[in-house]
Amino acid sequence: MAAEGAHEDHGPIAQFKINKIYDLNLFGYDVSFTNSSLFMVLALAVILAFLLFASRDRSMVPSRLQSMAELVYEFIAKMVKDNLGPEGMKYFPWVFSIFIFILVLNLLGMIPGGFTVTSHIIVTFAFAAMVWLVATGIGFAKHGLGYLKLFVPEGVPLLLLPLIVVIELISYFIRPISHSVRLFANMMAGHTMLKVFAGFAVMLPWWGKIAPAGFMVAFTGLELVVAILQAFIFTVLTCIYLNDAVNMHH
Repeated sequence: MAAEGAHEDHGPIAQFKINKIYDLNLFGYDVSFTNSSLFMVLALAVILAFLLFASRDRSMVPSRLQSMAELVYEFIAKMVKDNLGPEGMKYFPWVFSIFIFILVLNLLGMIPGGFTVTSHIIVTFAFAAMVWLVATGIGFAKHGLGYLKLFVPEGVPLLLLPLIVVIELISYFIRPISHSVRLFANMMAGHTMLKVFAGFAVMLPWWGKIAPAGFMVAFTGLELVVAILQAFIFTVLTCIYLNDAVNMHH
C-alpha cells in the first residue's frame, strides 16, 4: 500500500492533481480555493502587470515590454480582422482576453513546480462552452431564426438535405468538445512526457542520465512551442465560430 501511495504521489499523473488550499462551502457547494484557482489568479496578475507596465510609459520608440504588448495586440487584431472583417473588431477585447489568458496559463504550467490549469478537461471545456454559447447567442441575435440557415448548405440535393442537416447539427453541437479536447490533450500529453523522462533521469545511473536529460531539454523546447501554438489554435477557432455567427459564411 505504501508503494502504491508513493507511486501515486510521484507518478507522471500526480502533477495534475487538484489540491485544496482553502476549504470553502457555499450553499452546499464546494467552492474551495485550489492550486488551480491560485494559478488562474496568478495568470490574471501576470497579465495585468504586463499590460500596465507595457502601457505606462508609451513612446514613439517603444521599450521591449511595450514592443511585446504591441506585437500581441496587433497579432490578435489582425486575426480578428482577417476572420471577421473590420466590423468584427467589436469582439476584439473578448478574443484578446481569451488568447492571452490561455497563453499565460499554458506558460505558467511550464515553470518547474507549477500547475497546468489547461491540462484539465473541465477548464478547457468551460472556455470552449463559453465561446460556443456566446457565438450562438450572437448568431441568433444578429440573424434571428435565419441563423438556422447555417445548417442548410446551399446547392445540396433535396434528397440528401435531411442527412446533411443532421450531420451539420451534430458537427455544430460537438464543437465545444472538439474545441476543448484539443487544448486539454496536448497540454496533458506534453507534461506527462516531460515527467516520464524526468523520472528516467532520476532513476538511472549517471551514465544513463545523459539521454533522458537531452530528451527533456528537447521536449521542453517543443512543449513551449506547443503551449503558444495551442493558445493560438484555440483563438483561431474562436474567430472562425464567431465568423459563422456574424457573417454566416458556410
